[in-house]
Amino acid sequence: MDTTVPMLLITANVGSIFEDPDNMLTSWVAEFLKVVTEKRPLFMAMHCQEVGGKNYETCMAHVNDLVKLLLGSEELQCYNRLRVYLDEDFRPADKFTALGNFYFIHKDLDNITLWDFDESKFVPVNDKQIHAGSIEEITTKEKDKFPQHFFPDHKWSRKGFIRTRWCINSRVFDLINIHLFHDASNLVAMETTPSTFRDSRERAFDYLLNRFETDRYQTAPHFIFGDFNFRLDAQSVVQRLTTQTTPVYVKTSKNELKKIMYQEKGNEEKIVLTIEKKLFDHGDKHTEAFIVDNGKWLEEFDNELQPFQDRLAEYPHHFPPSYPYSEDIRDGVVYMKTRLPAWCDRVFFSHSAKQLIDEKEELVYSVIGPEVCMGDHKPIYLSFHLFCGAAAENGDTCGGNNKSPWELQLQPPTTSYSDQADPDTRFIRVKQNGSTVKVYRETTV
Repeated sequence: MDTTVPMLLITANVGSIFEDPDNMLTSWVAEFLKVVTEKRPLFMAMHCQEVGGKNYETCMAHVNDLVKLLLGSEELQCYNRLRVYLDEDFRPADKFTALGNFYFIHKDLDNITLWDFDESKFVPVNDKQIHAGSIEEITTKEKDKFPQHFFPDHKWSRKGFIRTRWCINSRVFDLINIHLFHDASNLVAMETTPSTFRDSRERAFDYLLNRFETDRYQTAPHFIFGDFNFRLDAQSVVQRLTTQTTPVYVKTSKNELKKIMYQEKGNEEKIVLTIEKKLFDHGDKHTEAFIVDNGKWLEEFDNELQPFQDRLAEYPHHFPPSYPYSEDIRDGVVYMKTRLPAWCDRVFFSHSAKQLIDEKEELVYSVIGPEVCMGDHKPIYLSFHLFCGAAAENGDTCGGNNKSPWELQLQPPTTSYSDQADPDTRFIRVKQNGSTVKVYRETTV
């Protein structure tokens, strides 16, 4: 008989909270814990992007504060196993992604194992481990940046992925954290449909999916959640907003386009919309236009997932665009006038993964902290029940009576990896409520 496990998957671009940790960290964690308390998952995964913030050279130290707040919270004491992967080493530009994966396993959840990508076998998860700094040699995750030619202008940025593979009871699935390229200029984004930025994201995402489908590991059902930076069709949205206007083009001394102002017809003093490279200002209607009715009128312009619909799916999002919100701690419901709001932060899943979701149980796809300042990105979560027994149809198994490539090859149970650690790796033992948290830090960044 099949069993189900309550799951909570969260994606959170956390860059803003490290820019103002004194004011934002505590309230951000409080909103996160509210959702955990409400949903009570047995398995929880949080995928973070921009760990350490935009000024990561100076702000990376604040990541420890986030970890301490999470692990010290009363709400998370029932999670007695933990895996954390924090890519904090910003020195190698060709490797640094600023991604962070957090996995919390409840004391009531048994029979869970984690894939070792080097040994190609599942290993037990019996303790709490935090891998931080340089995590290149950690074999229970796969991490990479996109090849350099995928990056706009071939310039490195913090874009890439971290994948982990899990087995609960007899069910195998991948959890993938991803950060794709942003729109560098509003003016360029609205020049064509699709935009050049969308083309770059599509090529990189297609490359990544092909990689997962053709690498040496058998393809497993997968959940991909992160900051995709998917944007609306800017050209079409601007046309909708400016039907009764006249555009005025402002250029630089070098005859380069600097600004477009859309004046209301018959009233030149009324500016309906102003667009610059990093300005998108819809005047006094700015937030209302995009947040009313959860931005439903914008859905027809949200089409970057379309080329991948034969491979991925998503539940309808009944929440406003997740970016770019004000970073003013006093206001959590106002959009900044920097970019056209969009659903950048998403939870996607393969069609094989969708078959593992029990849609007869409660299923929620929503936002964390809808009325609280969470930074420029609102965290997004998917709460559901996962079929974990061997009886689920068309699923992969990792044990039981069926012979399958996923039969477990378990290492002997162990509670310490210190004897196997690289001699240059330093780790700290931290006691929390009687359990040890092993913090592996290979660098001092």
